[in-house]
Amino acid sequence: MITRNVTVRIPIGLHARPATFFIQKANSYKSSIWVEKDERRVNAKSLLGVLSLNITQDTQITLIADGEDEIEALNGLEELSESGLAE
Repeated sequence: MITRNVTVRIPIGLHARPATFFIQKANSYKSSIWVEKDERRVNAKSLLGVLSLNITQDTQITLIADGEDEIEALNGLEELSESGLAE
């Protein structure tokens, strides 16, 4: 299991369309992946879970992955989160 702190740079945060892209990316990996914010942890592959964290621009989150492709999973999700992806 590995963890990584990431700052979300997406202008509207992980809401609506960007959250969908995030979940699709998370689902492309075999590892179990979680997102943690303010001591709340949700499944990164769950749209409702990610939306419930109310992640806005410049929010720091912790990504946690456990599995055979955990490093690739965190690298991919970090890149997406910090890319500033716009809707």
